Amino acid sequence: MRKHYLLLLAIILFSKFSVAQNTAATNWADSVFKTLSEEERIAQLMVVRLSTYDGKAKKAIFFDSLVSDLIKRYNIGGICVFQGSPVKQANIINALQAQAKTPILMCIDAEWGVGMRMIDSVLPLPKQMMLGAVSDASIAYEYGKIVAEQCKRVGLQVNYAPVVDVNNNPNNPVINERSFGEDKYKVALFGIQYMKGMQDNGVMACAKHFPGHGDVSVDSHYDLPVINKSMAQLDSLELYPFKEIFKAGIGSVMIAHLAIPAIDNTANKPTSISKNNVTELMRNQLGYQGLTFTDALEMQGVKKFYPDGAASVESLVAGNDMLCLPGDVPLAIAKIKEAIKSNKISWADIEMHCKKVLLAKYQYGLTTLQPINTNNLTNDLNSKVPAMRRLIAENALTVLRKTDDAFFPLPAPAKPAAKDVVYISIGNSSDNAFAKRMRNDYKADVFYFNYQQDAGRILSTVELIKKRYKKVIIGIHNYSRVPANNFGISKAAIDLVTQLQQQTNAATFVFGNPYAIKNWCAAKNIIACYEDDEIIQNTAINLLQGKIVAKGKLPVTVCEEFKYGSGIVASGFFLPRTNPDEAGLDPVKLNAVDSIVTDAIEKGATPGGVVLVVKDGKISYHKAFGHYTYDNTEPVQLESIFDMASVTKICATTISVMKLYDEGKIDLNKTLGDYLPWVKGSNKENLLISNILLHQAGLVSYIPFYKETIDSSGKPLSKYYAAKPSDSFGIRVAGNLFMRTDWRDTLYKRILQSPLGATGKYIYSDNDFIFLGKVVEAVSGLSLDEYAKKEFYTPLGLTTTGFKPREHFALNRIIPTEQEKIFRLQLLRGDVHDPGASMFGGVSGHAGLFSNAYDMAVIMQMLLNGGSFNGKKYLHRETVELFTAYHSAISRRGYGFDKPEKDNATRPEPYPCLSASPLTFGHTGYTGTCVWADPTSKLIFIFLSNRVNPEGGDVNKKLLNMNVRPKIHEAIYKAMGF
Repeated sequence: MRKHYLLLLAIILFSKFSVAQNTAATNWADSVFKTLSEEERIAQLMVVRLSTYDGKAKKAIFFDSLVSDLIKRYNIGGICVFQGSPVKQANIINALQAQAKTPILMCIDAEWGVGMRMIDSVLPLPKQMMLGAVSDASIAYEYGKIVAEQCKRVGLQVNYAPVVDVNNNPNNPVINERSFGEDKYKVALFGIQYMKGMQDNGVMACAKHFPGHGDVSVDSHYDLPVINKSMAQLDSLELYPFKEIFKAGIGSVMIAHLAIPAIDNTANKPTSISKNNVTELMRNQLGYQGLTFTDALEMQGVKKFYPDGAASVESLVAGNDMLCLPGDVPLAIAKIKEAIKSNKISWADIEMHCKKVLLAKYQYGLTTLQPINTNNLTNDLNSKVPAMRRLIAENALTVLRKTDDAFFPLPAPAKPAAKDVVYISIGNSSDNAFAKRMRNDYKADVFYFNYQQDAGRILSTVELIKKRYKKVIIGIHNYSRVPANNFGISKAAIDLVTQLQQQTNAATFVFGNPYAIKNWCAAKNIIACYEDDEIIQNTAINLLQGKIVAKGKLPVTVCEEFKYGSGIVASGFFLPRTNPDEAGLDPVKLNAVDSIVTDAIEKGATPGGVVLVVKDGKISYHKAFGHYTYDNTEPVQLESIFDMASVTKICATTISVMKLYDEGKIDLNKTLGDYLPWVKGSNKENLLISNILLHQAGLVSYIPFYKETIDSSGKPLSKYYAAKPSDSFGIRVAGNLFMRTDWRDTLYKRILQSPLGATGKYIYSDNDFIFLGKVVEAVSGLSLDEYAKKEFYTPLGLTTTGFKPREHFALNRIIPTEQEKIFRLQLLRGDVHDPGASMFGGVSGHAGLFSNAYDMAVIMQMLLNGGSFNGKKYLHRETVELFTAYHSAISRRGYGFDKPEKDNATRPEPYPCLSASPLTFGHTGYTGTCVWADPTSKLIFIFLSNRVNPEGGDVNKKLLNMNVRPKIHEAIYKAMGF
């Protein structure tokens, strides 16, 4: 019976193994287990420290003699490698493995590669937060692959990485920049890719620190952090990346030392030794059966309350497999044996844990272990690091603000005439790589200001620089990686930089933890560089000179001005840019687009807009026009974020339905009642999904939900709305306006009570897509915004597309819509324009999506490609072709998608324009948007505007009456020679 259990366990743990391999693994684990004494079986669960670092002497101290003795006496199961040179480490590992009765599982905590520990001679990779600024998750895979190659080269089987903690506390003293950032989806996506990069290349990954260490203000190395969150809060944020990476097949997980009363309210009981956490939550509820490591039991987060072997006992009682750094091994073994005698732990538990460890040893090659070859070892470990650092830098450097064209690019002149450029090196007292490039490339003067200098010379320095130099480059260097004491940045240094930013034409490069940028959120030109080494500095100079384009996005919120996702990206890094003539577009004829948009703005059809054209997969036209509003104070940028209105219907809801259809989870011939139990018993129960997608289900077009919640003058009634959020009033509809939480149920009731017309008649209806959004949620188990983000927006590398943009972006990125004169009584900016969608909390199947033009083009290109983009398949081609085809004899609609009128050749006003082929698909939005893709011409047309500003779309219909969108669309075809 035990053997059958072990085989089942092997299949669960190592699903990539064949049955024969699983059988071989269990046979080996059984045979080795039988050779072990009782103490050895316990010792197989121990991971001991090999070295430490003497900060004063600045050298590694090895405990190899002590570890050797533990191997001889107890046959310990694991060793954790820390500081020390690669060759010395390898020689010690070889010697210890040679003397071991049972091969030793060699582990390392190398989150950013073995250079994190072998600091004397191996260059580290960038920390995870810099990776979090990258859009392309495949880079995280390659990163993991390099780390795996390093580990294998130096004889290691387990790496305690990746960190999948969501760092949502800027003052976190222990996780912070070790995290991929504050977005749970990106943390999960990049963590999984890092994990796959390692495990696909033969090194076990370890997700940490379960159940989530990102929201603490105490370092668990020194005390026990407390997280006072409800289980619902933990489940919605902290646990999400763990659930995803568990499903993705990670080999192991590390359990954190945290006090979380919602999980275990026992006083001073760390989660690492809590049965509620390890067994009940992780094993039973989340279903994870892989290997577990405790976080180091020598840390005060557990040792303070469970000293002298008690933590080792409680770790096993909780259900852990391996005890990391238990300290006094003989004492821990003795305490565990006492616990077995007193029935706190059973020998069956020890057998199960021990065999799991042995199975891991088999899986990661310890049955065929070869000694480490030390020839060229250090060079091998370093060989791929510089290129990866450079690749990450080129994809992560983040231009947070650029207010003029003096920088990016600032070309290096062939023969600099006068010295009009100066470099201010903050935190340095001598030239680094950045300073050397400034001297060589610009003949720049260099000034130093370190963190020990006082404010005495700030005034004179600023005055000198103002008089002498036209352009000022500031670099912030050598500050602490942790947030304590403002990262060690002196007040004098902050004041000097601030004055230079205010009084000169300056650009600031911040080389280190991006949270330090909080000190300069008013800077006119500022760049997050994340790390501070020669490679990063040279890449930053290349960015300054325009040799590379900015691609990074801020992975965390730094301040109100720079929120998660901030970053001015040069469009075209997934969709390449080309000149119009190279794409087959006549540049002269394309000028008609400029004229049409400019005329629309001058005549008051819209304050501004963005036009983007993609031909043959390449951006051939991308321009911004006008301003955010008619006061002409904020110019529209290519990166500006617009309210997409009904484009939500296809770029959120329909693509989500397509994905679920692809997976066999939605059947177009089934009814609404098959998916939404709450519609049963109503006249909406039997509506076919296919008819709903076609707007032929008989639903009314629109329900003005807000009207019954306002008075006769248009003001919100106090019984429905409050100025501040609370449990009772938890739904934000606009600034200082929060709807009653229970009123959302009334909205659904109103839809169910609404009249139902005859099936088969075309009535364009928002209610169709409100229902479809709820179907997506019911089938996927996620809210519509979460599902679309998980399946499409994050893996596509989209940086602006999503719902509720105020939660992710500074307001200056978001285009305002209407100055609403009834209901919300304010200028809407970052809150969805559609009143109904706002009452659903900003997320609905018919409206609520926001985006820039580039991200919309990526979605449409993915569809135009037949469901694939950048080497990844999102949908099957057959699904795309099905949904984008005509499906109605009485309308022009596809499933979810709008399409050209079938009689365009003879219509006075063709739709969307005369030359669009019958295969064209897309949608328009009430706010003045449209997205169209033509498979025949391989053309994508995106137009984004805010025509509803300031008066509202029912008042200002000039954009429609002037046929602005069709005219632009047709002008593009004319430029193609139609």
